[in-house]
Amino acid sequence: MSDIHTVITEQLERLEREEQIRILYACESGSRAWGFPSRDSDYDVRFVYIRQPEWYLSIFDKRDVIERPINDRLDISGWDLRKALSLYRKSNPPLLEWLQSPIRYAEQFSVTEQLRGISPLAFSPKSCLYHYLNMARGNYRMYLQGERVRIKKYFYVLRPVLACEWIERYGEMPPMAFDLLVEKLIPKSGELWQVIQQLLARKKSGEELDYEPRLNPINDYLEQRLQELEKIAAAMKSADAKLDDRLDALFRETLLEAWGS
Repeated sequence: MSDIHTVITEQLERLEREEQIRILYACESGSRAWGFPSRDSDYDVRFVYIRQPEWYLSIFDKRDVIERPINDRLDISGWDLRKALSLYRKSNPPLLEWLQSPIRYAEQFSVTEQLRGISPLAFSPKSCLYHYLNMARGNYRMYLQGERVRIKKYFYVLRPVLACEWIERYGEMPPMAFDLLVEKLIPKSGELWQVIQQLLARKKSGEELDYEPRLNPINDYLEQRLQELEKIAAAMKSADAKLDDRLDALFRETLLEAWGS
């Protein structure tokens, strides 16, 4: 991990020089942050950056995303702070996940800590639940139909379904860690728990998980919960937090912090 951490840090520093930006925050966002990487899992680095003040003083829209596919195992991409704040006020789940990632490569200035502090105000249970529900439905439909399925794709349906369960039960943004979701939401006495634990152990060991017979305890659970969550999501109320002035002020403060007056 230390070698790749050095490579990632060097790439982020290079981006700062080439793009003339300040990287405010960078973290891991994929299966490594979720806690179930295999030995050949990619590194999915996501970051938030800010440009110099003059860049924002324009009547023209400009590209507010930076993407750098470094190699087959390292993908780096980021959002401009103004884009990130606009998505934050809409309770964007990927961004809210980034802010709580357990693997962080860079963090400077106060903006990300402030965003964590007010994230309960920005969090919308309804929109986040729909985000995870749509993700789960799409992956379930694509990968887990039939008698033989792509076995590793169970994680990409289980995790968003459990995220929905967390929102339903606790009314807050779900944690990234898959282990914690399972620990809190799946009864340990049942067959479902045992099947998930066995599959998770295989994934973490680096075993190749390709097409295999479907795991009926997981499929049965997913089909039942996907139907129930549809009704739960429809009945939820949307959040109505008024954060516009606060986020505008935070953007201006970060410009000053990053570049001075």
